[in-house]
Amino acid sequence: MKVKRIVLASRPGIDKEPVPENFRLEEADFQEDLSDGQVLAKTLYLSVDPYLRYCMNEESAGSYLLIWKISEVLFSNGIGVVEKSKSNQLKVGDIVSDFNWPWQTKCILDGSSLKKLDPSLVDGHVSHYLGLLGSTGLTALIGIREQGHVTPGANQTMVVSGAAGGVGSLAGQIGHLLGCSRVIGICGTNEKCAFLTSELGFDEALNYKMPGLTYKLKACCPNGVDIYFDNVGGDISDIVISQMKKNSHLVLCGQISQYNKSPPFTLEPQTENTLKERNITREMFLLLNYTNQFESATLQLSEWVRAGKLKAKETIVHGLENTAGAFLSMMKGGNIGKQIVQVAEQ
Repeated sequence: MKVKRIVLASRPGIDKEPVPENFRLEEADFQEDLSDGQVLAKTLYLSVDPYLRYCMNEESAGSYLLIWKISEVLFSNGIGVVEKSKSNQLKVGDIVSDFNWPWQTKCILDGSSLKKLDPSLVDGHVSHYLGLLGSTGLTALIGIREQGHVTPGANQTMVVSGAAGGVGSLAGQIGHLLGCSRVIGICGTNEKCAFLTSELGFDEALNYKMPGLTYKLKACCPNGVDIYFDNVGGDISDIVISQMKKNSHLVLCGQISQYNKSPPFTLEPQTENTLKERNITREMFLLLNYTNQFESATLQLSEWVRAGKLKAKETIVHGLENTAGAFLSMMKGGNIGKQIVQVAEQ
């Protein structure tokens, strides 16, 4: 039989933006023969996330990420349905996920590497396991809980950059749920700002592309910023950090504005001085350091969803052939909420 797949055609280089020519859609012969323990799965959903930009760089080798290889099938977090099985743990019809799912319409996977999902926990919306009940939701909740130091009743103000993205849109809501008095979102369009305040309960939302961000943020946070959930880095973060209080906390989740530049991502001297002088905590948040909290955090997230306290927004693109385009669009802020590719119907 034939399958469609996407491979890495070329690397963009460290200091350049990825382009469509870096990806290639292929049709290839596919053998369905299974060894013991393996399953044949049809791909349903693929996740595209900012961290994948690192997977395009050979220089990222040695980090906790696997590096994409030239002319080989790409991979990211994904979900599929089992169509054949030689695994004792999985049967035909099971919905499964893997953090390194191939960008391919069908694939043979080691059953021991797959996580079986329960569609009933998400009312059949299994794509939520890539966002709300996946690494996206876990990053938002555990990141704030571990590094945000929210104190209910302390009248704290939290600022979220990249607030209309997958993690940011959840982080703002979770900040309120954990006890923040005010949550301010920073994003890139007026449409996103309106969505954050009208749909997700952000107290204010600021478009960083409009003039006067420094002054507008000061007006929203007249007493300063207690917690900053940072998804973007760069100039936006310099502005937020300049308004953070003494002994405040920065959750360093992502630096998407810097991902097309050469690491390490250095801070401006003025920002470095502010962090030191005000004793602001700032350390990289890595979700894999908190695997012991995944079960309890997932339970908390699902409880909030069932109670109507937490909303998940998804931007879904259809067709494997559009996966690279979805990734490139997400890197430039083309999504609201979690960016997902639906490859096939369940």
